[in-house]
Amino acid sequence: MTDRPVTIVCLSSFLKGEEFLRECKRQGCRVLLITVEKLREAEWPRDAIDEMLYMPDLFKRDDVINGISWLARTEHIDRIVPLDEFDLEIASALREHLRVPGMGETTVRYYRDKLAMRMRAREAGVRVPDFAPVLHNDHVNHFLQTVPAPWVLKPRFSASAIGIHKLDDPEQVWRTIESLGDKRSFHLLERFVRGSVYHVDSLVWDREIVFSDANGYVSPPFEVYHGGGLFSTRTLPRDSDEAAALKQEDARVREALGIVRGALHTEFIRGDEDGEFYFLETAARVGGANIVEMVEAATGINLWREWARIEVADARGEAYVLPKTREDYAGLLVSLARQEWPDTSAYDDPEIVWRMNKRHHVGMILASPSADRVAELLGSYMHRVQEDFHASMPASATATD
Repeated sequence: MTDRPVTIVCLSSFLKGEEFLRECKRQGCRVLLITVEKLREAEWPRDAIDEMLYMPDLFKRDDVINGISWLARTEHIDRIVPLDEFDLEIASALREHLRVPGMGETTVRYYRDKLAMRMRAREAGVRVPDFAPVLHNDHVNHFLQTVPAPWVLKPRFSASAIGIHKLDDPEQVWRTIESLGDKRSFHLLERFVRGSVYHVDSLVWDREIVFSDANGYVSPPFEVYHGGGLFSTRTLPRDSDEAAALKQEDARVREALGIVRGALHTEFIRGDEDGEFYFLETAARVGGANIVEMVEAATGINLWREWARIEVADARGEAYVLPKTREDYAGLLVSLARQEWPDTSAYDDPEIVWRMNKRHHVGMILASPSADRVAELLGSYMHRVQEDFHASMPASATATD
């Protein structure tokens, strides 16, 4: 390695990853941000960014490859990092084209394509709900005849619960499939498993999980997204069998899908009928919806910051060392609000460590050394927020609606 600073190119179609950018700059890197024109005036941490470049669309593969290749004429690019899930594929294509170290297109497919990740996980012996690609008609019919309803039809490349349909009879399934036209092959069918949904947020260094935090959603994200409920999650009791089992399954998924380093947000469901954990999906990124702030409130670990340190350490050929962690507990509550700027001053418990400041939203993070105290406050606040602020709107069909 020469004595020049490490150059990190970050891609983001959405405003996020501010702490990643700041940490790269703190580490002495040259930080270049490639984003979209519509975010030109967004509140990026400009003091942490050496240069910003704007493109009309980061999803147009050839245009982005040509643009970053032009940049590479004068910049020695050491790492390319996507800050949003929807930028993972173009980042991998750029790495392949420019021969920059990092996750290539084949491995990224396992972290973006819900069909690929399920097939790979099942091959490795990880338990997943029954599923079928929406490709061959006979295979779809066989799935509908042998797997009990209800089913969910999922986009293979979407995120969260966006675009998911819950369906109850074969005719309804086929009508929905036929309405997709040529987009049907970009979907999969899956058995709907009733149960509790969990997420494990972790950091990977040299193919090993060096940090993981097991958390449980209060209500399944599908129900929140499509039913207009409150989004809430909390740290699981650290000595619980649930937390131990989830961390073990998380490690099995990492090994199956092959990420070498970075951040992971992985979701599981525990079936009500059999009590077994099933792998739902994973993403090579930090969790959204302020999960990063919740994990930091419980552990002291900021996932954006540590992901940046991991990327920089690898680029420099150095070892990554996780900072000392805490083992407290935290809970997160977020809701749409009827009021433009909700006043949460009546929520005054000392356990509140963070409040959301966003139009027509209300959100809080609670933290305590006691899991019971977090659970008690979270339950109380969910009822109060429902009455004081809560609003709902129809679920978006796409990530850009």
